[in-house]
Amino acid sequence: MGKITAAITGVGQYLPEYILTNDELSRMVDTNDEWIMSHTGIKTRHILKGEGIGSSYMGARAVINLLDKTGVDPMEIDVVICATVTPDMFFPSTGNLIADQAGCKNAFAFDVSAACSGFLFALTTGAKFIEAGTSKKVIVVGADKMSSIVDYTDRSTCPLFGDAAAAVLLEANTEGFGVVDSILHSDGSGEMQLYMKAGGSRYPASVETVQNNWHTIMWDGHAVFKAAVSKMSDVSVEMMERHNLKGEDIRFLVPHQANLRIIDATARRMGLDHDKCMINIDRNGNTTAATIPLCLYEYEAALCKGDNLILASFGGGYTWGSIYVKWAYDGENC
Repeated sequence: MGKITAAITGVGQYLPEYILTNDELSRMVDTNDEWIMSHTGIKTRHILKGEGIGSSYMGARAVINLLDKTGVDPMEIDVVICATVTPDMFFPSTGNLIADQAGCKNAFAFDVSAACSGFLFALTTGAKFIEAGTSKKVIVVGADKMSSIVDYTDRSTCPLFGDAAAAVLLEANTEGFGVVDSILHSDGSGEMQLYMKAGGSRYPASVETVQNNWHTIMWDGHAVFKAAVSKMSDVSVEMMERHNLKGEDIRFLVPHQANLRIIDATARRMGLDHDKCMINIDRNGNTTAATIPLCLYEYEAALCKGDNLILASFGGGYTWGSIYVKWAYDGENC
């Protein structure tokens, strides 16, 4: 028997029904469609509406969609890992709530917090359970209700983010398909470039923190853009060099959907044409931990067994990384 790898054997998603357009945003804050499109590439984003529902609501529906598509009994799932920076609450974990709502009663579940790199960190973690032989079926979910922490009076951040969830199923493979390699990094010195100041143990919620608007996304946009372009492209090129991959060997770059200019810069460094980039930022915006699995869902039909994918991300903290995946099954268009 060959070496055990963790193969992605299915993908599911959930997108809220409400769509926030650039035109509607321009009536909320001083911006316009032309500025947003030229600076970010975003046209619309989905927003979760409804009282008392959060990231677990979306995550559970993405998992149910995944289980329905793959025909897997939720009771067969061993582990559920949720990547999120917008948990329903500090505890119990959002992963725990998702597992319960999706009927995964035999699974243990937990959260991973790595901002926009969360899905890659969670995917690498989930793969280890498969590779070790301790779990047969692992679900990795990226779920974020970014609208809950966006300041809709801040024109520099409010056009960027949307709400969504997407999930993948991991199972053992001995043919060399699945997660081949990962390179992950973090650097806490980037703390003050992209963060939410209050709500944790350093600055617990208070009248003062609410009045100061410390419960929303804060950032240094220029610093983040510069770091994202260099870190995301560097780690992707490093992965290619580590496995002697050229541009023609890559079927798709699966980049975190933060900014179209960052995606284009990363692709150029990797020697990839624009048509080799999975892109949905124009329709969904930045859904943080959900962006990469959402891309896999949308492009699933075009993926064929053996396709080489490079997953790449950059997030607050800072966090960044790259994963080399060899796709394990044929899509409808193969």
